[in-house]
Amino acid sequence: MSLLPDTWWPPALLALVLLGDAAMSVRPPRFIRDCLDGVRFPRDWWWTLVVVKVLAASGLVVGIWAPGVALAANVGVIAYFLCAAVAHIRARFTGQAFWLNCLGMLALAVGVLVLSFVL
Repeated sequence: MSLLPDTWWPPALLALVLLGDAAMSVRPPRFIRDCLDGVRFPRDWWWTLVVVKVLAASGLVVGIWAPGVALAANVGVIAYFLCAAVAHIRARFTGQAFWLNCLGMLALAVGVLVLSFVL
């Protein structure tokens, strides 16, 4: 396993998706509000999700050139979406948002890890 991604585009793609997610989370559309309310995430803390996503995206981009940074950011994104999946399951909020958004992002993050650092 290398500490630099084998190709630059998978971490860049994940970073772009996370930045889009963070931008939408600044003024969340209904489906994001419903999701966060569904897992009972306190509204006073919603801003932290924007910060986490922007920092993760930054780490993925910087890590294209800095050894270990993209790997750490990618593992952090996986941990983030694993925690989100647990929150969905514990709240019994396992509708479309769980299957498409939460698990879809988890699958993307795992795929980027495999493509960039394992294969």
